[in-house]
Amino acid sequence: MAMAMMTMRRAAALGARHILAASSSRVAPLRHMSADAGAAMEKIRAAGLLRTQGLIAGQWVDAYDGKTIEVQNPATGDVLANVACMGSRETSDAIASANCAFYSWSKLTANERSKALRKWYDLIIAHKEELALLMTLEQGKPMKEALGEVNYGASFIEYFAEEAKRIYGDIIPPTLSDRRLLVLKQPVGVVGAITPWNFPLAMITRKVGPALACGCTVVVKPSEFTPLTALAAADLALQAGIPAGALNVVMGNAPEIGDALLQSTQVRKITFTGSTAVGKKLMAGSANTVKKVSLELGGNAPCIVFDDADIDVAVKGSLAAKFRNSGQTCVCANRILVQEGIYEKFASAFIKAVRSLHVGNGLEESTSQGPLINEAAVQKVEKFINDATSKGANIMLGGKRHSLGMTFYEPTVVGNVSNNMLLFREEVFGPVAPLIPFKTEEEAIHLANDTNAGLAAYIFTKSIPRSWRVSESLEYGLVGVNEGIISTEVAPFGGVKQSGLGREGSKYGVDEYLELKYICMGNMG
Repeated sequence: MAMAMMTMRRAAALGARHILAASSSRVAPLRHMSADAGAAMEKIRAAGLLRTQGLIAGQWVDAYDGKTIEVQNPATGDVLANVACMGSRETSDAIASANCAFYSWSKLTANERSKALRKWYDLIIAHKEELALLMTLEQGKPMKEALGEVNYGASFIEYFAEEAKRIYGDIIPPTLSDRRLLVLKQPVGVVGAITPWNFPLAMITRKVGPALACGCTVVVKPSEFTPLTALAAADLALQAGIPAGALNVVMGNAPEIGDALLQSTQVRKITFTGSTAVGKKLMAGSANTVKKVSLELGGNAPCIVFDDADIDVAVKGSLAAKFRNSGQTCVCANRILVQEGIYEKFASAFIKAVRSLHVGNGLEESTSQGPLINEAAVQKVEKFINDATSKGANIMLGGKRHSLGMTFYEPTVVGNVSNNMLLFREEVFGPVAPLIPFKTEEEAIHLANDTNAGLAAYIFTKSIPRSWRVSESLEYGLVGVNEGIISTEVAPFGGVKQSGLGREGSKYGVDEYLELKYICMGNMG
Protein backbone atom coordinates (compact mmCIF):
# COMPACT_ATOMS: atom_id res chain seq x y z
CA MET A 1 0.00 0.00 0.00
CA ALA A 2 2.99 2.28 0.43
CA MET A 3 3.40 2.29 -3.33
CA ALA A 4 -0.28 3.07 -3.66
CA MET A 5 0.05 6.10 -1.49
CA MET A 6 3.35 7.22 -3.00
CA THR A 7 1.36 8.38 -6.00
CA MET A 8 -0.97 10.49 -3.89
CA ARG A 9 1.04 13.68 -3.84
CA ARG A 10 1.89 13.43 -7.52
CA ALA A 11 -1.75 12.71 -8.35
CA ALA A 12 -2.83 15.58 -6.15
CA ALA A 13 -0.70 17.89 -8.26
CA LEU A 14 -2.29 16.72 -11.47
CA GLY A 15 -5.63 15.18 -10.71
CA ALA A 16 -6.90 16.04 -7.23
CA ARG A 17 -10.36 17.25 -7.51
CA HIS A 18 -13.02 19.34 -7.03
CA ILE A 19 -15.67 22.01 -7.27
CA LEU A 20 -16.30 25.62 -6.43
CA ALA A 21 -19.98 26.11 -6.64
CA ALA A 22 -20.74 29.37 -4.93
CA SER A 23 -22.50 31.71 -7.29
CA SER A 24 -21.17 35.22 -7.59
CA SER A 25 -24.32 36.51 -5.95
CA ARG A 26 -23.17 34.94 -2.69
CA VAL A 27 -19.83 36.74 -2.69
CA ALA A 28 -19.68 40.12 -0.99
CA PRO A 29 -18.15 43.00 -3.01
CA LEU A 30 -14.38 43.11 -2.67
CA ARG A 31 -12.72 45.92 -0.83
CA HIS A 32 -9.54 47.20 -2.45
CA MET A 33 -6.87 44.54 -1.86
CA SER A 34 -3.13 45.00 -1.85
CA ALA A 35 -1.15 42.64 -4.05
CA ASP A 36 1.51 42.54 -1.35
CA ALA A 37 1.60 38.95 -0.13
CA GLY A 38 3.60 40.03 2.89
CA ALA A 39 0.82 42.33 4.04
CA ALA A 40 -1.71 39.57 3.47
CA MET A 41 0.33 37.16 5.58
CA GLU A 42 0.55 39.74 8.37
CA LYS A 43 -3.22 40.10 8.34
CA ILE A 44 -3.62 36.33 8.61
CA ARG A 45 -1.03 36.14 11.37
CA ALA A 46 -2.69 38.97 13.29
CA ALA A 47 -5.97 37.02 13.22
CA GLY A 48 -4.16 34.07 14.80
CA LEU A 49 -4.89 31.83 11.82
CA LEU A 50 -1.40 31.02 10.59
CA ARG A 51 -0.78 27.52 11.93
CA THR A 52 2.13 25.33 10.85
CA GLN A 53 1.83 22.40 13.26
CA GLY A 54 -0.46 19.39 13.07
CA LEU A 55 -3.47 19.02 15.35
CA ILE A 56 -3.62 15.89 17.51
CA ALA A 57 -5.84 15.46 20.57
CA GLY A 58 -6.54 19.18 20.67
CA GLN A 59 -2.83 20.09 20.76
CA TRP A 60 -0.71 21.77 18.10
CA VAL A 61 2.33 19.54 17.58
CA ASP A 62 5.45 19.44 15.42
CA ALA A 63 6.50 16.38 13.49
CA TYR A 64 8.11 13.99 15.96
CA ASP A 65 11.37 14.02 14.01
CA GLY A 66 11.27 17.80 13.53
CA LYS A 67 10.95 17.61 9.74
CA THR A 68 9.08 20.30 7.82
CA ILE A 69 7.92 20.91 4.26
CA GLU A 70 7.65 24.20 2.40
CA VAL A 71 4.32 25.68 1.36
CA GLN A 72 4.80 27.90 -1.69
CA ASN A 73 2.79 30.61 -3.37
CA PRO A 74 2.26 29.32 -6.94
CA ALA A 75 1.94 32.88 -8.26
CA THR A 76 5.41 33.93 -7.08
CA GLY A 77 7.28 30.83 -5.94
CA ASP A 78 7.81 32.45 -2.53
CA VAL A 79 7.81 30.22 0.54
CA LEU A 80 4.82 31.09 2.69
CA ALA A 81 5.60 28.80 5.62
CA ASN A 82 7.27 25.61 6.70
CA VAL A 83 4.75 23.14 8.10
CA ALA A 84 5.24 19.93 10.04
CA CYS A 85 6.02 16.92 7.85
CA MET A 86 4.25 14.12 9.66
CA GLY A 87 4.15 10.39 9.08
CA SER A 88 2.89 7.11 10.48
CA ARG A 89 3.61 7.75 14.17
CA GLU A 90 1.77 11.05 14.26
CA THR A 91 -1.12 9.56 12.27
CA SER A 92 -1.40 6.60 14.65
CA ASP A 93 -1.63 9.01 17.57
CA ALA A 94 -4.24 11.08 15.74
CA ILE A 95 -6.29 7.93 15.11
CA ALA A 96 -6.03 6.95 18.79
CA SER A 97 -7.13 10.45 19.78
CA ALA A 98 -10.11 10.32 17.41
CA ASN A 99 -11.06 6.87 18.67
CA CYS A 100 -10.97 8.03 22.27
CA ALA A 101 -13.01 11.16 21.51
CA PHE A 102 -15.58 9.16 19.56
CA TYR A 103 -17.06 7.61 22.69
CA SER A 104 -17.88 11.00 24.21
CA TRP A 105 -18.67 12.99 21.03
CA SER A 106 -21.07 10.34 19.73
CA LYS A 107 -22.91 10.27 23.07
CA LEU A 108 -23.73 13.99 22.95
CA THR A 109 -27.23 14.85 21.89
CA ALA A 110 -27.76 15.87 18.28
CA ASN A 111 -28.67 19.32 19.53
CA GLU A 112 -25.33 19.69 21.34
CA ARG A 113 -23.37 18.66 18.27
CA SER A 114 -25.50 21.00 16.17
CA LYS A 115 -24.69 23.98 18.38
CA ALA A 116 -20.93 23.35 18.16
CA LEU A 117 -21.10 23.09 14.38
CA ARG A 118 -23.14 26.28 14.17
CA LYS A 119 -20.48 28.12 16.19
CA TRP A 120 -17.84 26.80 13.79
CA TYR A 121 -19.85 28.13 10.85
CA ASP A 122 -20.17 31.54 12.51
CA LEU A 123 -16.40 31.73 13.07
CA ILE A 124 -15.62 30.75 9.47
CA ILE A 125 -17.89 33.52 8.21
CA ALA A 126 -16.41 36.01 10.69
CA HIS A 127 -12.92 35.23 9.34
CA LYS A 128 -13.82 34.71 5.70
CA GLU A 129 -11.48 37.41 4.40
CA GLU A 130 -8.44 35.98 6.21
CA LEU A 131 -9.32 32.47 5.05
CA ALA A 132 -9.74 33.69 1.48
CA LEU A 133 -6.38 35.48 1.60
CA LEU A 134 -4.72 32.33 2.88
CA MET A 135 -6.35 30.25 0.16
CA THR A 136 -5.30 32.64 -2.60
CA LEU A 137 -1.73 32.70 -1.31
CA GLU A 138 -1.23 28.93 -1.15
CA GLN A 139 -3.52 27.80 -3.97
CA GLY A 140 -3.46 30.74 -6.39
CA LYS A 141 -7.16 31.25 -7.14
CA PRO A 142 -8.46 34.83 -7.43
CA MET A 143 -9.75 36.45 -4.24
CA LYS A 144 -13.32 36.59 -5.56
CA GLU A 145 -13.28 32.82 -6.09
CA ALA A 146 -11.57 32.27 -2.74
CA LEU A 147 -14.28 34.26 -0.96
CA GLY A 148 -16.83 32.21 -2.88
CA GLU A 149 -15.22 29.02 -1.66
CA VAL A 150 -15.24 30.20 1.96
CA ASN A 151 -18.99 30.86 1.68
CA TYR A 152 -19.50 27.53 -0.07
CA GLY A 153 -17.35 25.62 2.41
CA ALA A 154 -19.08 27.25 5.37
CA SER A 155 -22.48 26.34 3.92
CA PHE A 156 -21.76 22.65 4.53
CA ILE A 157 -21.09 23.28 8.21
CA GLU A 158 -24.28 25.31 8.49
CA TYR A 159 -26.33 22.72 6.62
CA PHE A 160 -25.08 19.74 8.58
CA ALA A 161 -25.43 21.62 11.87
CA GLU A 162 -29.13 21.63 11.02
CA GLU A 163 -29.20 18.12 9.55
CA ALA A 164 -27.66 16.67 12.74
CA LYS A 165 -31.10 17.00 14.36
CA ARG A 166 -32.86 15.18 11.52
CA ILE A 167 -31.12 11.79 11.57
CA TYR A 168 -34.16 9.60 12.02
CA GLY A 169 -34.51 5.87 12.51
CA ASP A 170 -37.54 3.76 11.68
CA ILE A 171 -40.20 1.47 13.14
CA ILE A 172 -41.18 -1.53 11.02
CA PRO A 173 -44.60 -3.22 11.35
CA PRO A 174 -43.84 -6.60 12.96
CA THR A 175 -44.73 -10.00 11.53
CA LEU A 176 -45.67 -11.26 14.99
CA SER A 177 -47.94 -9.39 17.39
CA ASP A 178 -45.61 -9.60 20.41
CA ARG A 179 -42.60 -8.12 18.63
CA ARG A 180 -41.40 -4.60 17.92
CA LEU A 181 -38.93 -4.00 15.08
CA LEU A 182 -36.72 -0.90 15.24
CA VAL A 183 -34.02 0.57 13.00
CA LEU A 184 -31.39 2.87 14.49
CA LYS A 185 -28.88 5.02 12.62
CA GLN A 186 -25.56 5.21 14.44
CA PRO A 187 -22.22 6.89 13.56
CA VAL A 188 -19.76 4.66 11.74
CA GLY A 189 -16.83 5.67 13.96
CA VAL A 190 -13.44 7.20 13.17
CA VAL A 191 -13.20 8.66 9.65
CA GLY A 192 -10.02 9.18 7.62
CA ALA A 193 -10.57 12.13 5.27
CA ILE A 194 -8.05 12.74 2.46
CA THR A 195 -8.58 16.03 0.65
CA PRO A 196 -7.13 17.80 -2.44
CA TRP A 197 -5.44 21.13 -3.07
CA ASN A 198 -7.87 22.72 -5.49
CA PHE A 199 -10.56 23.47 -2.88
CA PRO A 200 -8.60 23.56 0.37
CA LEU A 201 -11.58 24.48 2.58
CA ALA A 202 -14.74 23.21 0.91
CA MET A 203 -13.47 19.67 0.39
CA ILE A 204 -12.75 19.44 4.12
CA THR A 205 -16.02 20.91 5.36
CA ARG A 206 -18.04 18.78 2.93
CA LYS A 207 -16.60 15.68 4.64
CA VAL A 208 -16.04 16.82 8.22
CA GLY A 209 -19.42 18.56 8.52
CA PRO A 210 -21.60 15.46 8.04
CA ALA A 211 -19.13 13.24 9.90
CA LEU A 212 -19.23 15.39 13.04
CA ALA A 213 -22.99 15.90 12.72
CA CYS A 214 -23.52 12.14 12.81
CA GLY A 215 -21.26 11.70 15.84
CA CYS A 216 -18.14 10.47 14.02
CA THR A 217 -14.66 11.79 14.73
CA VAL A 218 -12.16 12.60 11.99
CA VAL A 219 -8.49 12.50 11.02
CA VAL A 220 -7.96 14.88 8.08
CA LYS A 221 -5.01 14.67 5.72
CA PRO A 222 -4.98 17.83 3.59
CA SER A 223 -2.80 18.22 0.51
CA GLU A 224 0.81 19.11 1.19
CA PHE A 225 0.38 21.96 -1.31
CA THR A 226 -2.42 23.67 0.64
CA PRO A 227 -2.31 22.71 4.34
CA LEU A 228 -2.54 26.24 5.75
CA THR A 229 -6.24 26.69 4.99
CA ALA A 230 -7.01 23.32 6.59
CA LEU A 231 -5.08 24.20 9.73
CA ALA A 232 -6.78 27.59 10.03
CA ALA A 233 -10.19 25.94 9.69
CA ALA A 234 -9.27 23.40 12.37
CA ASP A 235 -8.20 26.21 14.68
CA LEU A 236 -11.62 27.81 14.29
CA ALA A 237 -13.24 24.43 15.02
CA LEU A 238 -11.39 24.28 18.35
CA GLN A 239 -12.50 27.82 19.14
CA ALA A 240 -16.07 26.78 18.38
CA GLY A 241 -15.96 24.07 21.02
CA ILE A 242 -15.41 21.00 18.87
CA PRO A 243 -13.74 18.86 21.57
CA ALA A 244 -10.13 17.72 21.57
CA GLY A 245 -9.67 14.64 19.40
CA ALA A 246 -12.92 15.00 17.48
CA LEU A 247 -11.02 16.73 14.65
CA ASN A 248 -7.34 15.99 13.98
CA VAL A 249 -5.12 17.20 11.14
CA VAL A 250 -1.92 15.51 9.95
CA MET A 251 0.04 16.36 6.81
CA GLY A 252 3.38 15.53 5.25
CA ASN A 253 4.46 12.04 4.19
CA ALA A 254 1.51 10.88 2.10
CA PRO A 255 2.51 7.18 1.83
CA GLU A 256 3.00 6.83 5.57
CA ILE A 257 -0.14 8.75 6.51
CA GLY A 258 -2.23 6.84 3.97
CA ASP A 259 -0.93 3.46 5.07
CA ALA A 260 -1.61 4.26 8.73
CA LEU A 261 -5.21 5.21 7.93
CA LEU A 262 -5.77 2.13 5.77
CA GLN A 263 -4.19 -0.38 8.14
CA SER A 264 -5.89 0.83 11.32
CA THR A 265 -8.87 -1.20 12.49
CA GLN A 266 -10.02 1.85 14.46
CA VAL A 267 -10.57 3.82 11.23
CA ARG A 268 -13.95 2.62 10.02
CA LYS A 269 -14.35 4.81 6.95
CA ILE A 270 -12.18 6.45 4.29
CA THR A 271 -13.47 9.44 2.37
CA PHE A 272 -11.34 10.77 -0.48
CA THR A 273 -11.50 13.45 -3.12
CA GLY A 274 -8.78 13.15 -5.73
CA SER A 275 -7.63 11.30 -8.80
CA THR A 276 -9.25 8.08 -10.00
CA ALA A 277 -5.91 6.26 -9.89
CA VAL A 278 -5.34 7.01 -6.21
CA GLY A 279 -9.00 6.38 -5.40
CA LYS A 280 -8.76 2.85 -6.79
CA LYS A 281 -5.71 2.15 -4.65
CA LEU A 282 -7.41 3.48 -1.54
CA MET A 283 -10.42 1.31 -2.30
CA ALA A 284 -8.18 -1.75 -2.64
CA GLY A 285 -6.26 -0.85 0.52
CA SER A 286 -9.50 -0.50 2.49
CA ALA A 287 -10.49 -4.07 1.68
CA ASN A 288 -8.17 -5.64 4.27
CA THR A 289 -10.09 -4.02 7.13
CA VAL A 290 -13.42 -3.81 5.25
CA LYS A 291 -13.85 -0.06 5.67
CA LYS A 292 -16.70 1.97 4.29
CA VAL A 293 -15.42 4.05 1.38
CA SER A 294 -16.61 7.27 -0.26
CA LEU A 295 -14.73 8.34 -3.37
CA GLU A 296 -15.16 11.56 -5.34
CA LEU A 297 -12.83 11.02 -8.27
CA GLY A 298 -11.97 12.38 -11.68
CA GLY A 299 -14.29 13.69 -14.33
CA ASN A 300 -14.34 14.30 -18.07
CA ALA A 301 -17.31 16.62 -18.25
CA PRO A 302 -19.04 17.19 -21.57
CA CYS A 303 -20.71 20.54 -22.21
CA ILE A 304 -23.26 20.13 -25.01
CA VAL A 305 -24.45 23.23 -26.87
CA PHE A 306 -27.41 22.49 -29.12
CA ASP A 307 -28.31 24.70 -32.06
CA ASP A 308 -31.48 25.85 -30.32
CA ALA A 309 -29.50 27.19 -27.33
CA ASP A 310 -29.42 30.83 -26.30
CA ILE A 311 -25.90 31.82 -27.40
CA ASP A 312 -25.37 34.32 -24.59
CA VAL A 313 -26.51 31.83 -21.94
CA ALA A 314 -24.40 29.06 -23.45
CA VAL A 315 -21.25 31.19 -23.61
CA LYS A 316 -21.66 32.45 -20.07
CA GLY A 317 -22.37 28.97 -18.69
CA SER A 318 -19.60 27.26 -20.65
CA LEU A 319 -17.09 29.92 -19.61
CA ALA A 320 -17.95 29.44 -15.93
CA ALA A 321 -17.94 25.66 -16.20
CA LYS A 322 -14.55 25.62 -17.96
CA PHE A 323 -12.38 28.39 -16.52
CA ARG A 324 -13.33 28.56 -12.84
CA ASN A 325 -10.22 27.95 -10.73
CA SER A 326 -8.15 28.11 -13.96
CA GLY A 327 -9.75 24.87 -15.11
CA GLN A 328 -8.57 22.98 -12.04
CA THR A 329 -11.82 21.36 -10.91
CA CYS A 330 -13.19 17.89 -11.48
CA VAL A 331 -16.45 19.29 -12.84
CA CYS A 332 -14.82 21.63 -15.35
CA ALA A 333 -16.20 21.37 -18.86
CA ASN A 334 -13.47 19.20 -20.36
CA ARG A 335 -15.11 18.80 -23.78
CA ILE A 336 -17.39 21.44 -25.32
CA LEU A 337 -19.59 19.76 -27.94
CA VAL A 338 -21.27 22.26 -30.27
CA GLN A 339 -23.93 21.41 -32.86
CA GLU A 340 -22.83 22.23 -36.40
CA GLY A 341 -25.60 24.76 -37.04
CA ILE A 342 -24.37 27.04 -34.27
CA TYR A 343 -20.68 26.08 -34.14
CA GLU A 344 -19.13 29.11 -35.87
CA LYS A 345 -21.32 31.61 -34.07
CA PHE A 346 -20.69 30.01 -30.68
CA ALA A 347 -16.94 29.68 -31.26
CA SER A 348 -16.65 33.36 -32.16
CA ALA A 349 -18.59 34.52 -29.09
CA PHE A 350 -16.82 32.07 -26.80
CA ILE A 351 -13.34 33.11 -27.96
CA LYS A 352 -14.28 36.75 -27.42
CA ALA A 353 -15.36 35.95 -23.85
CA VAL A 354 -12.22 33.91 -23.12
CA ARG A 355 -10.04 36.71 -24.49
CA SER A 356 -11.49 39.02 -21.84
CA LEU A 357 -10.27 36.86 -18.94
CA HIS A 358 -7.53 38.61 -16.96
CA VAL A 359 -4.59 36.46 -15.90
CA GLY A 360 -2.64 37.53 -12.84
CA ASN A 361 -1.88 37.25 -9.15
CA GLY A 362 -5.04 36.28 -7.31
CA LEU A 363 -4.57 39.12 -4.82
CA GLU A 364 -5.17 41.66 -7.60
CA GLU A 365 -8.84 42.58 -7.81
CA SER A 366 -8.92 42.49 -11.61
CA THR A 367 -7.66 38.91 -11.82
CA SER A 368 -10.05 36.24 -13.06
CA GLN A 369 -7.43 33.54 -13.85
CA GLY A 370 -4.65 32.63 -11.42
CA PRO A 371 -1.68 30.29 -11.88
CA LEU A 372 -1.76 26.52 -12.10
CA ILE A 373 -0.76 24.79 -8.88
CA ASN A 374 2.78 23.82 -9.95
CA GLU A 375 5.16 23.12 -12.81
CA ALA A 376 3.95 19.54 -13.23
CA ALA A 377 0.44 20.84 -13.90
CA VAL A 378 1.73 23.15 -16.64
CA GLN A 379 3.69 20.33 -18.22
CA LYS A 380 0.55 18.20 -18.29
CA VAL A 381 -1.33 20.95 -20.14
CA GLU A 382 1.55 21.28 -22.62
CA LYS A 383 1.53 17.52 -23.18
CA PHE A 384 -2.18 17.58 -24.00
CA ILE A 385 -1.81 20.57 -26.34
CA ASN A 386 1.12 18.99 -28.19
CA ASP A 387 -0.80 15.73 -28.56
CA ALA A 388 -3.82 17.55 -29.98
CA THR A 389 -1.92 19.69 -32.49
CA SER A 390 0.10 16.69 -33.66
CA LYS A 391 -3.20 14.95 -34.49
CA GLY A 392 -4.77 17.82 -36.41
CA ALA A 393 -6.28 20.18 -33.81
CA ASN A 394 -5.80 23.91 -34.26
CA ILE A 395 -5.13 26.52 -31.57
CA MET A 396 -7.85 29.17 -31.83
CA LEU A 397 -6.65 31.20 -28.84
CA GLY A 398 -3.74 30.97 -26.41
CA GLY A 399 -1.95 27.63 -26.38
CA LYS A 400 1.21 28.61 -24.51
CA ARG A 401 2.65 29.70 -21.19
CA HIS A 402 1.70 33.20 -20.13
CA SER A 403 4.24 36.03 -20.29
CA LEU A 404 3.93 36.38 -16.50
CA GLY A 405 6.06 33.26 -16.19
CA MET A 406 5.92 30.92 -13.18
CA THR A 407 2.98 28.51 -13.68
CA PHE A 408 0.66 30.95 -15.45
CA TYR A 409 -0.89 29.62 -18.67
CA GLU A 410 -2.89 31.48 -21.28
CA PRO A 411 -6.63 30.74 -21.40
CA THR A 412 -6.82 28.53 -24.45
CA VAL A 413 -9.41 27.43 -27.01
CA VAL A 414 -8.66 24.49 -29.31
CA GLY A 415 -10.66 23.61 -32.41
CA ASN A 416 -11.00 20.49 -34.57
CA VAL A 417 -10.63 18.19 -31.54
CA SER A 418 -11.41 14.50 -32.10
CA ASN A 419 -11.92 11.51 -29.83
CA ASN A 420 -8.43 10.10 -30.38
CA MET A 421 -6.81 13.04 -28.57
CA LEU A 422 -5.88 13.29 -24.90
CA LEU A 423 -7.98 16.45 -24.69
CA PHE A 424 -11.03 14.27 -25.39
CA ARG A 425 -10.05 11.14 -23.47
CA GLU A 426 -8.64 12.58 -20.22
CA GLU A 427 -8.96 15.56 -17.88
CA VAL A 428 -6.61 18.38 -18.83
CA PHE A 429 -7.07 20.10 -15.45
CA GLY A 430 -6.07 23.44 -16.85
CA PRO A 431 -7.45 26.48 -18.75
CA VAL A 432 -7.95 24.69 -22.08
CA ALA A 433 -11.34 24.50 -23.81
CA PRO A 434 -11.62 21.95 -26.66
CA LEU A 435 -14.43 22.61 -29.18
CA ILE A 436 -15.93 19.54 -30.86
CA PRO A 437 -18.64 19.80 -33.54
CA PHE A 438 -21.51 17.29 -33.74
CA LYS A 439 -24.51 16.77 -36.03
CA THR A 440 -27.33 15.06 -34.14
CA GLU A 441 -28.60 14.71 -30.59
CA GLU A 442 -27.81 10.99 -30.69
CA GLU A 443 -24.22 11.69 -31.73
CA ALA A 444 -23.81 14.21 -28.91
CA ILE A 445 -25.03 11.73 -26.31
CA HIS A 446 -22.72 9.04 -27.69
CA LEU A 447 -19.70 11.38 -27.62
CA ALA A 448 -20.55 12.59 -24.13
CA ASN A 449 -20.85 9.07 -22.72
CA ASP A 450 -17.73 7.78 -24.49
CA THR A 451 -15.57 7.87 -21.34
CA ASN A 452 -14.98 5.92 -18.13
CA ALA A 453 -15.75 9.05 -16.13
CA GLY A 454 -19.23 10.08 -15.06
CA LEU A 455 -19.17 13.04 -12.71
CA ALA A 456 -20.68 16.20 -14.25
CA ALA A 457 -22.23 17.15 -17.59
CA TYR A 458 -23.79 20.33 -18.98
CA ILE A 459 -26.33 20.94 -21.72
CA PHE A 460 -27.63 24.15 -23.29
CA THR A 461 -30.96 24.11 -25.10
CA LYS A 462 -34.28 25.98 -25.14
CA SER A 463 -36.21 22.74 -25.65
CA ILE A 464 -37.76 21.32 -22.48
CA PRO A 465 -38.38 17.86 -24.01
CA ARG A 466 -34.77 17.73 -25.20
CA SER A 467 -33.46 18.80 -21.81
CA TRP A 468 -35.30 15.86 -20.22
CA ARG A 469 -34.27 13.33 -22.89
CA VAL A 470 -30.62 14.25 -22.84
CA SER A 471 -30.35 14.63 -19.06
CA GLU A 472 -31.77 11.14 -18.57
CA SER A 473 -29.49 9.68 -21.26
CA LEU A 474 -26.25 11.15 -19.93
CA GLU A 475 -24.25 8.73 -17.74
CA TYR A 476 -23.29 11.30 -15.14
CA GLY A 477 -24.08 11.96 -11.49
CA LEU A 478 -24.64 15.70 -12.01
CA VAL A 479 -26.26 17.47 -14.96
CA GLY A 480 -26.54 21.22 -15.41
CA VAL A 481 -29.20 22.45 -17.84
CA ASN A 482 -28.53 25.99 -19.09
CA GLU A 483 -26.25 26.52 -16.10
CA GLY A 484 -22.50 26.12 -15.61
CA ILE A 485 -22.31 26.36 -11.80
CA ILE A 486 -24.47 23.66 -10.28
CA SER A 487 -23.06 22.54 -6.94
CA THR A 488 -24.84 23.41 -3.70
CA GLU A 489 -24.78 22.07 -0.17
CA VAL A 490 -28.44 21.01 -0.39
CA ALA A 491 -28.00 18.69 -3.42
CA PRO A 492 -26.11 15.37 -3.66
CA PHE A 493 -22.67 15.59 -5.27
CA GLY A 494 -20.98 12.52 -6.76
CA GLY A 495 -20.39 10.52 -9.88
CA VAL A 496 -21.06 7.20 -11.58
CA LYS A 497 -18.80 4.75 -13.42
CA GLN A 498 -15.16 5.46 -12.46
CA SER A 499 -15.89 8.90 -11.04
CA GLY A 500 -16.53 7.49 -7.59
CA LEU A 501 -18.79 5.99 -4.98
CA GLY A 502 -21.27 7.67 -2.66
CA ARG A 503 -22.59 11.20 -2.44
CA GLU A 504 -21.54 14.32 -0.55
CA GLY A 505 -23.73 17.19 0.58
CA SER A 506 -27.51 17.17 1.08
CA LYS A 507 -29.52 14.78 3.23
CA TYR A 508 -28.05 11.91 1.20
CA GLY A 509 -24.52 12.81 2.27
CA VAL A 510 -25.34 12.04 5.91
CA ASP A 511 -25.93 8.37 5.15
CA GLU A 512 -22.28 7.93 4.16
CA TYR A 513 -21.31 8.33 7.83
CA LEU A 514 -23.98 6.13 9.40
CA GLU A 515 -24.56 2.44 10.04
CA LEU A 516 -28.01 0.86 10.29
CA LYS A 517 -28.81 -1.28 13.32
CA TYR A 518 -31.88 -3.47 13.42
CA ILE A 519 -33.35 -4.26 16.86
CA CYS A 520 -35.96 -6.97 17.34
CA MET A 521 -37.78 -6.74 20.69
CA GLY A 522 -39.70 -9.87 21.70
CA ASN A 523 -42.37 -10.67 24.31
CA MET A 524 -43.87 -7.20 23.96
CA GLY A 525 -47.49 -8.34 23.75
